Parts: sequence; structure tokens; C-alpha cells
Amino acid sequence: MLASLALGLLLFLWQLGATGLVDETPPLFAASARAMAESGDWLIPRVNGLPRYDKPPLVYWAMGVIYALPGQSQWDPLGTWAARLPSALATVVAMQALVLTLLRWPQGRRQPSRTALAAGLAFALSPLVLLWGRIAVSDALLTGTLALSLLLIWQSYASAGQRWWAGWLVLGLAVLTKGPVAVVLLGLTLLLFAALQADWRGLVGSLRPLRGLLLTALVALPWYGAALVVEGGPFWRSFFGYHNLQRFTSVVNDHQAPWWFFGLVLVLASLPLTPLLLLGLVRGLRGPAPAPPLSLQRFAACWLLAVLLFFSAAATKLPSYWLPATPAAGLLIALAAQRRPRLVWRLCALLALLLAVAFAAAPRWVPLIVSPEMPGLPEALLASGRPALAAVCFALAAVLALVGWRRGSAGVLLALQLPLVLFVPLVLLPLWQLGDQLRGEPVRRLAAAVVERQAARATPEPLAMVGMLKPSLHFYGRQVVIYEGAEPAGLVNLAERLASEERQGQVPSSVEQQPQLLLVIDADTAERDHWRGLDPQVLDQAGIYRLWRLDRRRLEQRAAELALSGVRADWRDPRPERY
Repeated sequence: MLASLALGLLLFLWQLGATGLVDETPPLFAASARAMAESGDWLIPRVNGLPRYDKPPLVYWAMGVIYALPGQSQWDPLGTWAARLPSALATVVAMQALVLTLLRWPQGRRQPSRTALAAGLAFALSPLVLLWGRIAVSDALLTGTLALSLLLIWQSYASAGQRWWAGWLVLGLAVLTKGPVAVVLLGLTLLLFAALQADWRGLVGSLRPLRGLLLTALVALPWYGAALVVEGGPFWRSFFGYHNLQRFTSVVNDHQAPWWFFGLVLVLASLPLTPLLLLGLVRGLRGPAPAPPLSLQRFAACWLLAVLLFFSAAATKLPSYWLPATPAAGLLIALAAQRRPRLVWRLCALLALLLAVAFAAAPRWVPLIVSPEMPGLPEALLASGRPALAAVCFALAAVLALVGWRRGSAGVLLALQLPLVLFVPLVLLPLWQLGDQLRGEPVRRLAAAVVERQAARATPEPLAMVGMLKPSLHFYGRQVVIYEGAEPAGLVNLAERLASEERQGQVPSSVEQQPQLLLVIDADTAERDHWRGLDPQVLDQAGIYRLWRLDRRRLEQRAAELALSGVRADWRDPRPERY
């Protein structure tokens, strides 16, 4: 258990605050949570002067409590410890819950302690978990709370109803993290499990679902009721109508993918252990019903299948939607490895070797990477030497897997996993820092320049960003930012919004009241015809971004010309994800 905890802390808390927030979504969560801490309004998250209805408050509360600690800005200057710690801790807790479940309820006689540790690592080393476990969004917290709820509910079934209430209480926290999807996933898991286990009476008697759902409602519903009373229709339409119902029934934000998308994610999210996952899934779904204390593999298979079926049916598809299935995948991988299937082990070793070859061949494919935000990325990647280290890690994993199998070691899965643990501090975190230097630091530098200039003025100038829209400018600049696109309509919108739009922290003003504005613009947008010839004063530049001081009269003149040519302002049109 101590080994699992130490590895979890290494994988998810080591250097957690060493880099800035990753655009685009994490700064919205972080800014909302910090606004809660600073304003004292803990009911509705608000960002950039607008209410943020997309997620329930638990993740904001968890971040906000840390932002409210004395001296937070001194020991967490980038604001990332506070924003990322809930995700990291939720992932570590989920990892320990998997280990403890298998230690208490061994599913075989072959060294259960090693199987338990391997299950925790199989979950934690998923590429999706390694990334989202360090990102300031709600997905990792949902994964952790839902995993803990499902594991506690299975334990209640395995123990004939002991502590039946615990899983339902934790489910309430999952509903406060991301909404009713948590209840749907748990319900679908139990339906599949009851059907395959053919033990409806035992399951209902052990879990007491009606009482359990009442406990879940007592935990989650008070906030939803208060939000509806205070915010009314806008909250109902945005949270339930758009962020839940519409995301499931139609494609939003161009997140469209074919029906088999999550089948591909299933394969990629467990590399190089995918053959073990597939074997564990097949074994979990077939065969006679095991006794309740030995039914964890079947339960994990139903858990994974529930996530696969539900999100495959959804119209909007994102890789992060697979995260709730990763704890189940960890269980299936470790339990499949107990029988040491020779062919499957060879396939895992072969996949590890293929990944090693792919990293070793980095000089051939890295120069093909095109990233407008990071034009020097290919050269920096190759100069870092990290792809070569990655090749060594995966090659070592392949060799240890083959050697362990030939010697008949029951810890062969751990042997394969340990080099992948080294991959995180030796490769993943340095590359993360490199990406932050190239992509995030330029925006932070201009945000600092904005703060410095605004502090020297009695009346702060309006601040806008066009082209590439980075919420981290709002987070680090600590003022409302008007975000607009690079198209001609964006310029017309900007001129009108300065004069007409009102939100918390922004007051409409005339050209006479505020004759200038600060504008952050990227190099590509600045070269477009409608943004040229505005005669800006270039105050600073960093990376691909420029900080302009712009005469609003020139901006309004250009906007009038574009309007005469038929360009229509559309900023008043409904936009559910406006910030």
C-alpha cells in the first residue's frame, strides 16, 4: 500500500505547480474558482464577468478552498497547484481504492499484493490518466468519485450488504462534479452486471437502490435547487439543456467522431497493455456467474462496457469521456495478467517494442509536426533528447516483460510497468515544461505586461484578445478580456462590445471616455487585411503574440467600413459557451 501511495504521489503530484495553466479550458476553471475565493460567492461559478453553468460546483469548491489559503499567491505563483491539486488527489485516491479493493477482496491466489499494485499502476499509467490527472478540469474528479462509488457498491454486494450506503453518498459527490451522467453510468453498470450475474434479488437486497438514490439526492440536490432559485431559466437552459441534453443528442463545438471512436480510444488508452485489457474484458463477460466476492472482474467488465456504450451513443465525443472507464480497465488488465497468458504477454511486449521504435524514429517524424502556436516545437523536441529517453523506457519495458515471462515470475506485469513509471519524470514532465515554455509562457508574459501598465493608470484601459483566444490571459491578467475571432465580424463585434456590452467587471464606454484599448493579437491575425493599417502602438511581444495599444476611433472607423460592406456583428447571438 505504501508503495502504491508513493508511486501515485510521484506520478501526479511531483512538479505539479512547475508549469502554467494549459489553454484553453483549465484557466476557465481556475479563474472561476479563484473568483469564488475572492468574492465569497460560492454558489455559482463566474469567469470573465459571466456565470459559468457548464459544470456543478464541487471542482470549483475544491480549487477555491486552496486559492483561499493565506499567502497562496506567494507559494503558488502560477496558480496551478491550487487548480490542479483536486485532479491529482482524485486520481491518487482512485488508484489507492483499486489497490485496497484487491487487497481486501483477492480475486485469485497468485500474489494478490502484486496484482493489487499492478491494477493501480495499470490505471495510473494510462496515457489519458497521466494527462488529465494533472489538468485543472473536472474529468479526473469525476473519474475518482465515480470509481470510489462503484467500488464501494461492489464491495457492498460482495459482503451481502455491509455499508450499503457508502457508495451512494460518494455518488452524490460525483453528481456534484459533473451532473446526472454519474447516475446514468452507475445505473447502466448495475443493469449490465445484474443481467450477466443473474442475481437481481441479491443485488437489490445488498445495495437497496431506492434508499441509496435518496442519499445521493440529499447530497447533490440542495445545490441544484439553490442554483435554480437564484439563476432561474438561464441555468436550466445552459446546464441541463445545453451541457447535458444537447451534448448527448447533437454535436457541439465540432466534437464529432464516428460511432467506433471509443473503440479506438479503448485501444490507445491502455497501450502497451491493451491485449491484456481485451483478454480481461472477454473473460469478465463470459462464463458462469461467480460468487459475489469473486465477481470483481465481471463487475469491471460491465463498468467499462457501460462507459463504452453510453458515450458511443452520444453525438458529441471527446477522448476525455473515456476517463471514467480507466479504473475498470486497470482492474481488467491486472486480473487478466494473473493467469500469465503467453501469447498476450508477447503481444504486450511487442507493442512496447513498437512504441520504442516509434520514439527512436523521432528524427524522421517530429519535423513533420506543424503547430502555429509553437513554430519552434520540432527543433526543441529533438534538441531535448527526450524522445530517445522514451525509446529506452519502452524498450526496457519490453525486455523486462519477456524476461519475466520466461522465468515464470508472477510480477511480470510490474516488471513491464516500472520503466513506464520512469517515463513520467524522465520524459513526460520535461516535455510538458517544454510545451509550457513555447505555448503558455508568451501569454503569461503579455498578461504580466498588461498588469504592469494597468497598475500605472488611474482608470484601467479595456483589454481584448483576437485571433487565438487564450483564457489564461484573463486568469493571469486579472481583468475582464473581450475575446473575438480573427474574422472581419470579430473586429465589428469588438467595436460594438466596447461601447455596449456590460458584464461584471466591465462597463460600456464611449470613445471619449476611454479613447484607447489594449489588444493582444497573434502574428497571423495581425496580417489579415482588416486588422492592418490601424496604426497601433506595439507595447510588447512574446512568441507569436503582440500587445498593442489601439486608438478606438480608428477601430470604429474600420468597423463602420466593414459594416457598410455587409459584415454583420453577431456578438448578441446566443453562445452557450461564451466567456
